[in-house]
Amino acid sequence: MTLPLTANDLWPLVTKLPHEEQLRLAKMALAAASSPTSDADAYAAHPVAPDEFGAAPDGLGWDA
Repeated sequence: MTLPLTANDLWPLVTKLPHEEQLRLAKMALAAASSPTSDADAYAAHPVAPDEFGAAPDGLGWDA
């Protein structure tokens, strides 16, 4: 079984990148780290608002 990579494993490669590519990689890493990894994480990060689904007592009332 192989061990997962760590940031220390990648560091020598990152230092070989030009400055612009290091910045691009940093932005990509931050975007990946800030996005939820599961539905549960997504709902925890952005819970449902109280009025998100409306207050109509009969949701199918318009289907007369």
